[in-house]
Amino acid sequence: MSKRDITLAKFGQNIRKLREAKCLTQEGLSEAAGLDRTYVSDIERGTRNAGIKNVAKLAKALGVSAAKLVEGLGA
Repeated sequence: MSKRDITLAKFGQNIRKLREAKCLTQEGLSEAAGLDRTYVSDIERGTRNAGIKNVAKLAKALGVSAAKLVEGLGA
């Protein structure tokens, strides 16, 4: 995916904001979620579209609902 999709970019911003609020590094979040650090980085940069299973893993690792991760994305 060469262009950043606005929805993916906003989703990534939500992840980063919540991660930083928990004082987690990308590595810490990736370990807690069972994902690769580069995958988390790609999500935060809006260059990767996370599947629903990985959204659930990220939500659990951040201690929030999946709905919280997609807040403000709109249609």
